[in-house]
Amino acid sequence: MKPRPHFSIGTEMIASGSRRTVDLPVSVLSDHTPVSMSVHVAHGRLGGPTLFVSGGVHGDEVIGVEIIRRLLNVPSLSSLRGTLIAIPIVNAFGFINHSRYLPDRRDLNRMFPGSSNGPLASRLAHIFINEIVAKSDLGIDLHSAAIHRTNYPQIRISPDNQKSEELAKIFGAPIIMRSELRDGSLRRAAHSVGTDVLLYEAGEGLRFDELSVRAGVAGILRIMRHMKMVPAKGISKPKASPQICSSSKWLRAPMGGLLRIFKADGALVRKDDLLATVSDPFGEQECDIVAPFSGLIVGRAVMPVINEGDAIFHLGRVSSITKAEGAVEDLSNQLEYDPMFYEDEII
Repeated sequence: MKPRPHFSIGTEMIASGSRRTVDLPVSVLSDHTPVSMSVHVAHGRLGGPTLFVSGGVHGDEVIGVEIIRRLLNVPSLSSLRGTLIAIPIVNAFGFINHSRYLPDRRDLNRMFPGSSNGPLASRLAHIFINEIVAKSDLGIDLHSAAIHRTNYPQIRISPDNQKSEELAKIFGAPIIMRSELRDGSLRRAAHSVGTDVLLYEAGEGLRFDELSVRAGVAGILRIMRHMKMVPAKGISKPKASPQICSSSKWLRAPMGGLLRIFKADGALVRKDDLLATVSDPFGEQECDIVAPFSGLIVGRAVMPVINEGDAIFHLGRVSSITKAEGAVEDLSNQLEYDPMFYEDEII
């Protein structure tokens, strides 16, 4: 059998049936510290699609790093078809400094597609688009909420992309959010070069939580199975259909003070349900936060000390509360008890 061609990335060539971590130079900081983006390439012996999985575009969103670490240790990668490109930490500077941003205080996810001669964030975006996205058939970009907030596991897709919606259902996160493509975002820039990107949001900045990690690992493996990149054995399908949120609204604090939350992320709530109460430090004044419509809590604040106007709950609209009842819980329970997460199994 004729060997599969090598995979080219940067100045490196990855032979079929091999894996290697490659450092792509980005820039040099003022103290002569080099800035690079480290990429792990698994290039299968047999042909197939190319998938990239990225984390740490925002340096304080660390959950994607753990998801990719576990993914790269899955035994079925030994029989990989096609190519997996894994970038656990896109924004290494932000990761080291526990910061969302790059040294130039720019948000990388507003700088795509970037340029080869712009500021640091723009150069990093340019390298990512040309060395990673343009060589891939599909991407999965891993994010979490910002610090002091948490997101229930969800996939975000553009409203008019049927293919992405089908892949999001295969991924199997409890919630699918339809959200517009933002200027400067990785999703928009990737779309312009013909590569769809699923955006996974789960957990809290600078924190791990097991449910969110498991949902991410399971979802990526389901996508890889669907793309025939890995064998189906040991990779379970979702037990229930994800809930699709066609729109959402942030509920904000009516006053500053101390926040007491009564509903968790992932909870189904009905119109006028009491979600939280804000009190002043003396207990002399209190304001309730109630649900303005029935829906799913897709994200919430976790910091009890708040200011007036702070975003507290991210409430998503679903087509039917009755149909949603039990479905989200079934998907969450599956992640807790799925054999793919038993000790000595896949991970």
